[in-house]
Amino acid sequence: MTEYNIAVLAGDGIGEEIMEQAIKVLKVVESRNHVAFNLRPGLFGAAAWFETGSSFPEETIAICDQADAILKGTVGLSHEEAKKIPIDQQPERGGLLPMRRRYDTYANFRPVYLPPCCARFSPLKPEIIGAGIDIMIIRELVGGLYFGKKETGVDERGLRFARETLEYDEQQIRRIVKIGFESAMKRRKLLHSIHKSNVLKSSVLWTDVVGEVAQDFPEVEVQHMLVDAAATHLCLNPGQFDVMVMENLFGDILSDQAGGILGSLGLMPSACVGPDKAYYEPAHGSAPDIAGKNIANPYAMIGSVAMMLDMSFQMTEEAGNLWQAMQSVFAAGYATPDLSKPGAGLTMVSTGEFGDRVVAALNSLPITH
Repeated sequence: MTEYNIAVLAGDGIGEEIMEQAIKVLKVVESRNHVAFNLRPGLFGAAAWFETGSSFPEETIAICDQADAILKGTVGLSHEEAKKIPIDQQPERGGLLPMRRRYDTYANFRPVYLPPCCARFSPLKPEIIGAGIDIMIIRELVGGLYFGKKETGVDERGLRFARETLEYDEQQIRRIVKIGFESAMKRRKLLHSIHKSNVLKSSVLWTDVVGEVAQDFPEVEVQHMLVDAAATHLCLNPGQFDVMVMENLFGDILSDQAGGILGSLGLMPSACVGPDKAYYEPAHGSAPDIAGKNIANPYAMIGSVAMMLDMSFQMTEEAGNLWQAMQSVFAAGYATPDLSKPGAGLTMVSTGEFGDRVVAALNSLPITH
């Protein structure tokens, strides 16, 4: 039997509730396969700061260092609650960015997937959605503005200022662009490179490197698109996209917009992959306004489990079964409240019931090895 150590970081807000569903699924996967998951919980985010004084405490770092993969829930607080934590120790700055830096998780995969059974969730018209939406957004995750030099102060005129540096070198760009091309080769062989080269010098370098890497992938069609145009086209004609590759800030914004065209960020799982380790997380926030109400959508959390099975543990067939199980719940007319809209004909279920239905559907599928 193969054993894997998984760091389980539930995080803040709805993190505990949706992580509970992920663990349900992992236990079923264990029972269906010759595998054992050693789940090792750790504090992370605001919950960790209030208990230990750090958003990424040493005990959690040790658990993550020893893990084969990291399964992470949501982090963050409401604006008012966040003020209780020093700015540099708030969950994103004090936990999330240091985790990305420590494990060099430079490649962020965010599948934007809306099969026909889920088309009714989208705010877009049926004639725009067509046969469905299937896009892979690949975001560079450890460079750019988020990791550049930061400075605040008061200038000689007595005015407060903030200064942040957007910096990339060609090696950082090349490795994420290469991931984009490799992903395109496994799909429709179409790559959209998203940039802002009419204004930003970093984007000029980006497009230069894309052109150089493209020489190694002659079968892939490359289309360059300005980020603002891409935001428009995601709404007007999402079917034109297959793989989209972009720098950190653009990827953060456009992937959230992509969640909007699906109908909910609750439909956005993600994988954050480095040379030696990866962590998997829902792309949405901690939703403190609904925490504890058992109404959060666990699809993105469970989808992140599916990505972990595939990308870290090479359990591709079982990952496919899990995707099928989740989508069968939607196809049967069940959904969590975030996907409700008038006339949709949906039966609303709780966070826990959605997880239970996924487990039942997974158990009904044949085991493939």
